Amino acid sequence: MLTIKRVATVVSNYQEDASESLGCGRNCLGHCCLPVSKLPLYTFKKGVKDSTEDGIEISSEGQPPAAFLNNLLLGQWEDRMSRGLFRYDVTLCETKIIPGNYGFIAQLNEGRHMKKRPTEFQVDRVLQPFDENKFNFTKIGQEEVLFRFEQSKDNNAQYFPVSPVTADSSSSNVVAINVSPIEYGHVLLIPHVLECLPQRIDHGSFLLALHMAKEAADPFFRVGYNSLGAFATINHLHFQAYYLMTPFPVEKAPTQRIIRRGKLTNCGVMISKLLNYPVQGFVFEGGNSLQDLSDAVANSCIFLQNNNIPFNVLISDCGGRIFLFPQCFAEKQALGEVRQELLETLVNPAVWEISGHMVLKRREDYENASEEYALRLLAEVSLSEERFQEVKDYVLEAAGLKQEADMMEEINERNEEDFNKPPTPRATPTLA
Repeated sequence: MLTIKRVATVVSNYQEDASESLGCGRNCLGHCCLPVSKLPLYTFKKGVKDSTEDGIEISSEGQPPAAFLNNLLLGQWEDRMSRGLFRYDVTLCETKIIPGNYGFIAQLNEGRHMKKRPTEFQVDRVLQPFDENKFNFTKIGQEEVLFRFEQSKDNNAQYFPVSPVTADSSSSNVVAINVSPIEYGHVLLIPHVLECLPQRIDHGSFLLALHMAKEAADPFFRVGYNSLGAFATINHLHFQAYYLMTPFPVEKAPTQRIIRRGKLTNCGVMISKLLNYPVQGFVFEGGNSLQDLSDAVANSCIFLQNNNIPFNVLISDCGGRIFLFPQCFAEKQALGEVRQELLETLVNPAVWEISGHMVLKRREDYENASEEYALRLLAEVSLSEERFQEVKDYVLEAAGLKQEADMMEEINERNEEDFNKPPTPRATPTLA
């Protein structure tokens, strides 16, 4: 059984005077309330090479340092749990490792199915306009917000328990609880909340998500993204993140190098493909800076969404390793090509399930969970080999990397041929 790590609560002081009513009176994240609010603020330091060794400094208001993940994020998350802001107690959910070669993780989460918000848009279009009449994050209460997350203006990482939302920061990035959590510490990163961006990747927002993973500085804190058509349920730009003290199966999967961008752009980003894993996917890592790595992945995501190809993203290793999964489960489901026995489990394979964390909604499925089931489910997610090759070529071409990728593929094929050849017998030495 997996255990949950608890920390001392850091109480949020998101509002100095609870009796004071500002804006519309609902204390929401809309234009009516957020610009006149006072919310906690965490500012991250952006170094020349985005080193992960930078510490958090004391704020100008004399507040003590705050450890980003364990003391601040988890402490405030527990504070919201004590207030009863979640739809169910995720700490009571049972979790186990499924026996087998992959080490898939199974969780029984009956509350998420019963109380999670339903999807309110088409599932066959990756890009759809924002609709203010449907649920979006400007409608949530500020009590769900843990802190704002902004780049520091003086290049110092700091935490301010109370900070006015000024005119130049009225389109704040906020970190809020996921009220239907999958795991302990499950939060949402909502970039530029007041701009009401639809669920689509852009360069700035993706870099922000990498900064969040880097600031956490903990390999067990992962950030995920689901596009529309790949089981995002809210069409308002957001990333998810949570803390799980065990490796995801995809993080242990072998990879094969496709390309190293250094020869063309001198930024050193390496792109590989997953091997011996049930879902086809790309792996991005390296780079001379976080910006280089972010741009390489964002360019690929933008190509996929512009061509209506649903996808999921997992950011791991403190932002140093990123998995990109083009997927087709919803498409197959619409065509009636997914087996009924899989549909009956009510599992929507989004980023966490694809990465190996199976969130099961019925006790019978949890008790009977097997590696065979996980492999059958994920096989329906994955693109065929032929289609994956087409997507790979288009992604690399969009980034201007197709020629070098072809050269790398020829090298890999030659290496495989050499590996499969029988060894050349050695000449038997003769004694004079």
